[in-house]
Amino acid sequence: MRHEEFKIGMEFNVENARFRCTDIGTRTIIAINITDHDDLTWYNGPPYAVVEHVFDEYEIENIEKFIK
Repeated sequence: MRHEEFKIGMEFNVENARFRCTDIGTRTIIAINITDHDDLTWYNGPPYAVVEHVFDEYEIENIEKFIK
């Protein structure tokens, strides 16, 4: 995917995990992994009860768009 395709709240796949975009930086995407917990309240935020992951401009190229 390209940086400009991301929107806050969109979901995408990285390998076998699904992530939700929580913030968009100039050259980064910040997201939470939404496949780890059964309790959906962990994904309410900010602040989030789960770790936010930062994907840099090189990692963004390997992200796959999640299609519902």
